[in-house]
Amino acid sequence: MLAAAILAGCGAFAIFQAITGNFLPHDAMYLGMSANEVCALQGCRILHFMIHDRVSFGGVLIAIGVVYMWLALFPLRRMESWAWWALTSSSLVGFLSFLAYLGYGYLDTWHGAGTLALAPLFFVGLLRTRRTCQNVVAPNVLELRTAAGVGRVLLLLASLGIAAAGLTITIVGMTRVFVPQDLEFIGMTPAAVTAINPHLMPLIAHDRAGFGGALASFGLAMFACVRYGRSSLALWHALAIAGIAGFAAAIGVHPAVGYLSFTHLAPAVLGSFVYAGGLALAALDSRERTHR
Repeated sequence: MLAAAILAGCGAFAIFQAITGNFLPHDAMYLGMSANEVCALQGCRILHFMIHDRVSFGGVLIAIGVVYMWLALFPLRRMESWAWWALTSSSLVGFLSFLAYLGYGYLDTWHGAGTLALAPLFFVGLLRTRRTCQNVVAPNVLELRTAAGVGRVLLLLASLGIAAAGLTITIVGMTRVFVPQDLEFIGMTPAAVTAINPHLMPLIAHDRAGFGGALASFGLAMFACVRYGRSSLALWHALAIAGIAGFAAAIGVHPAVGYLSFTHLAPAVLGSFVYAGGLALAALDSRERTHR
C-alpha cells in the first residue's frame, strides 16, 4: 500500500512538474539547456512534445497506484494468490522498463534512485505475503449473454490494448523514438533535432520508453483484476479512478499543447470509449446486488 501511494504521488508530481514548463534539474544539466531555451526552438513544439509525454506518464503512474492499492486492500488481504501474481508480474514489467535506457543511452539518475528506493518496498511486501496467498480463485466466467459479462470482455480488450500500446511505445522509444505524426507536429526530422542538441533525442526517448513501460505495467495489472477480481463497487470505482487519471492526462494534454493529429489521438479516444463502456456494463452486476 505504501508503494502504491508513492507511485500515485510520483504521478501527480510528474504532471505538476510538466505543466510548469520546466525541466527537472538533472534533465537541464544533461541537456545543457533550460526549458525556456528549448521553448525558443521551433515555436516551442519540441518542449510541448516533451510535456505531452510527461503528463501522460504521470497519469498512468496514478492509475497504477490506484489499482495496486485496490489489489493490496482487497484480494491480497483475502489471501488470493492471483493478486500476488498480478502485483509481481506488473511491478516486474515496470521495474524492468527502466533498463530501456540501454537502448537510448540516457541514464536518468533520479529515475534510477526512485526505482532503487521503491523496489525494496515491493519485494519485501511480496516476500512477506507470498506464503499467505494460497487461496486459488477461478477466473470469472465471461458470459456474453449478460451485460456484465460483455462489460468484462470489453475491459479485458481495453487492458490488452493498453498493454500492447505500452509495449509498442517502449520499443519505438528505444529505437525510432518518433512516429510520423510526432515529426509532423514538431516539424523537424530526427537528424534536425539531433543537430540542435545531441542529448535531446536520448532525453525524449527516455520519456517515451518510460511512458510505454508504465502503460504495459498497468495493462497487465488491469487484465488480472478484470479476469479474476470479484465484482464489487470497490473494484469498479478503482478502475474508474484509474481510467479517468490515465485517459484524461493522455488525451487532455494533446489539445493543451496543440497536438491534434486525428490518427494519433484516435486509438486513445477509441480505447477510452471501450474502457468506459465496459466499466459501465460490468458495474451493473454490483449495482443489482446492492439494490437486492
